[in-house]
Amino acid sequence: MELVQNFPFFSIILALFSGPLCSILGRRAARWVNTAVISAIGVMSLMVLAFTIRLGDSYVYRMGHFPAPWGNEIRVGQLEAWMAVFFCVVMLLSMLSGRRELEREVEESKQNLYYVMIGLLLSSLLALIYTNDMFTAYVFVEINTISACGLIMIRENGRTLEAAMRYMIMSLLGSGLLLMGICFLYDLTGHLLMSNIKEAVARLEASGEYRIPLLVTICLMSVGIAIKSALFPFHAWLPDAYGYSTLSSSAILSSLVSKGYIFLLVKIFYRVIGFDVIRESKVVNVLFVFGILGMILGSLFAIQENNIRRMIAYSSVAQIGYIYMGLGLGTLAGVIASLYHILSHAATKSLLFVAASGLTDVSDGRKDFWGLTGAGYRNRLAGIAFTVGSLSMVGIPAFSGFISKLLFAQAAYETSHKMILALVALALSTILNAIYFMKTVIRLYTPAWRAGLTVADARLTIRDQPLKSAMLVCFIVLNLILGLNSEPIVRLLLEGLERFA
Repeated sequence: MELVQNFPFFSIILALFSGPLCSILGRRAARWVNTAVISAIGVMSLMVLAFTIRLGDSYVYRMGHFPAPWGNEIRVGQLEAWMAVFFCVVMLLSMLSGRRELEREVEESKQNLYYVMIGLLLSSLLALIYTNDMFTAYVFVEINTISACGLIMIRENGRTLEAAMRYMIMSLLGSGLLLMGICFLYDLTGHLLMSNIKEAVARLEASGEYRIPLLVTICLMSVGIAIKSALFPFHAWLPDAYGYSTLSSSAILSSLVSKGYIFLLVKIFYRVIGFDVIRESKVVNVLFVFGILGMILGSLFAIQENNIRRMIAYSSVAQIGYIYMGLGLGTLAGVIASLYHILSHAATKSLLFVAASGLTDVSDGRKDFWGLTGAGYRNRLAGIAFTVGSLSMVGIPAFSGFISKLLFAQAAYETSHKMILALVALALSTILNAIYFMKTVIRLYTPAWRAGLTVADARLTIRDQPLKSAMLVCFIVLNLILGLNSEPIVRLLLEGLERFA
C-alpha cells in the first residue's frame, strides 16, 4: 500500500483531533492551527484525487487488523476525493472571509470553541464522504449535527439561540428516522458494511422476500436525510440559522453541511441499496415532487423577504430542491446534474453570503433592501461579487449555475414521463430567481441620493479589507472555473459515479 492511500484516514483523524487541540491553545494559535489543518487536509485530498485518477479505480482502506463484519473500512475513489478537495477549498475560503466578523461577534473566550466546532464539522464531512460503514456514517451524522448547532448558537443572541433550538429539534428528528432505517436494514441483511448490505439486498430483491420492510427502510432513511438537508417542507429552521449566524457559519452551513447529507444519500442509493432497487421502489418519484415544490416555493419565500441574508437563505431551499429534483429523475444524468449542482451551489452560496457581508459593512450594518440602496458603489468589489453570484443563481452563461441548469434540462429529456414537469419547473424557478436576485442587484446600484436615502459615507476598498477582498476574488474565480471549464469536471463526476457502486 502506498502512503497516499492512508491520507483519507489521516485527514479524518487530523480534523477530529484538531478540535481538542484548539480548545487548549490561545485564540490566535487556535486560529492558525485550524487554518493549517484545513489547508493540509486539502493538499492531502488533492494528492488522493491524483492517485485515484492514476489508479483508474476506487480502493478500500481497512482500519485495524480485522476484516468485515468485525472491522471497519473506508472506500476511496475519484468522486470521494474530488468532494473532499472541494469541501476543503470552500471551508478554507469561508473561514478566512469571516475572520474579522468572528472576532467582532463572538466573545474572545469562546473563539477557541468555534474552532473546535469547525474541526469536528470537517471531520464529520470527510467521514460521510469516505466511510463504507452505515453505523459509522450515523455516528458522524450526529457529530455533524452537534458541531453545526454549536456554530449557529455561538453568538448567543435571541435569534441564534432560537434558530439553534429549531435546528436541533428538526435535525434530531431526521437523525432518529435515519437510525431506525439503519436498524431495520441491519435486521434485514445482518450487515453494516455498505458493500455487504448491497449484496444482501440484491438477494432479497431476487427472491422477492421482505419487499415491504425494505421499502419502509428506504423511506425512513430518505425522509431522515431530507429533513436534515432542509428539503421542503422541512426547511423551517433554515432561514434563521443561515440568516443570523456569524458570516463563516452561514457560508459553511449553507454550502457544505446539507451537501454532506445529500452525498450520504447518494451513497445509500448507489452503494447500499442499489439504484435499480431505488427506482423500482418509486421513492425517487416522491423526491422529485418535493424537489419541484422546493424549487418553486423556496423562490416565492425569497421574493417576500426584505432581509438580504434571509433572502439568500430561502434561496437555498430552492437550490436544494434542484438537487432532489435531479435525484428524483431516477437516471444517471439526473444524479450527475445533482452532484454538479452541489459544487455550483456550494461555491455560489458562500460567495453571496460573503458579498452580502461586505455590502452591509458600508450600509450602517443594515440588511434590509432599503438600507442597502447604492451599496454597490460604496463597496465595489462586494457589489461585483454579489452580481456574479446572482447571475450564477439565475443561470446566465459563463457561470456555474448555467451549467447546472443545462445538465438538469438534458437529464429531463431522458425521462419522458417527467420531462414536461421538470422543464416547466426549471423555467419557472429561473424566472423567480431572476426576480429576487436582479431586484437586489438593481437596488445595490441605485444611487442613495436618488432614492432619498441618507447613509454614512463609509466607502470600502480592497485595501480596507484585504483578506475578505482576496476571498471574494477567489470565490468569483472558483465560480468561473465551474462555469467555463465544466467538461472535465462532469467527466470526473461521471467516471467517479460509475465506480461508486
